[in-house]
Amino acid sequence: MPRLLRLIINIVILSALLLISQQVWAQDWRPVRGGIPFGISGMALIEQQSNRLDFLIVHDNKKPNQTRLAIISIKGKKQPEYFPLNWPSEIELPIDLEALTSVTQNENSDFIALSSTGKAYYLRLDIPKKTISIIKEFELPVITQKSNFEAFGLQYIDGKLVAIWADRGEGETAATIYFGEFNSKTYEIKLSGYGNLKVPFPSGNVRHISDLKVDSLGIVYITSASDAGDDGPFESALYVAGYLGLCGNYINWRPNPQLVPLYRSHYHKIEGMELIPGAEGGVIVGTDDENLGSYVYIVGGSN
Repeated sequence: MPRLLRLIINIVILSALLLISQQVWAQDWRPVRGGIPFGISGMALIEQQSNRLDFLIVHDNKKPNQTRLAIISIKGKKQPEYFPLNWPSEIELPIDLEALTSVTQNENSDFIALSSTGKAYYLRLDIPKKTISIIKEFELPVITQKSNFEAFGLQYIDGKLVAIWADRGEGETAATIYFGEFNSKTYEIKLSGYGNLKVPFPSGNVRHISDLKVDSLGIVYITSASDAGDDGPFESALYVAGYLGLCGNYINWRPNPQLVPLYRSHYHKIEGMELIPGAEGGVIVGTDDENLGSYVYIVGGSN
């Protein structure tokens, strides 16, 4: 089946699911923690069990005594449980972590966290002990003084491990999506190309991309957010931005020519998202609502 046709089919199916699905997991927005230090700026699935979901999350904190990583556990209809993680003492604390992705096919224990300046951390989670180790620190291939990265994703597409990341853009300045092949042995990314993107909603104080994820077909999902200050008001939206595919040995980006908000919120600033597979899955989003703390919500569920 041609990839463009698969993209169209996926968009139609996803739109229908988000409108009518009655997910077991989803209730209302669920509070995680209150206050600025607990905003969720990125999230990745650790484990999916019957009646339970575990996620690794990152906080965009900058002060020495503030948490950088945590685990949240959602059990049935209960409120999320929160477990802060200690950053390894031998590694300098990161400043402003803004994105997180799992490293696929690595038993759900390897992740890459990205700071707004383009510094990345390949980390390994010991799930039973709830500890992390930093395997490698590296930098993205395209960084300028004006770079402000908020999104990073990793996925095997047609046998190639593809990285995709984004400078968020702001207001009239479009977001920039970069993509390339990730070498898991050298921890280097070979840049293949880039593209620009502006969303129709939100408007005003908008960050055109606040997070992204890519599935195994190459479909790229993004969130966008508007931030008017530490007390809001906030607005957010979820989109299918386009898809990544291979043409011969080259990675190509094809943007969605008409961005349609698949979900929107007039009360929260979504900065983290993850794709949950399976019949009881969906798109989970996490917020950085500044003074109001963090919330999670599974889009499309019954309320």
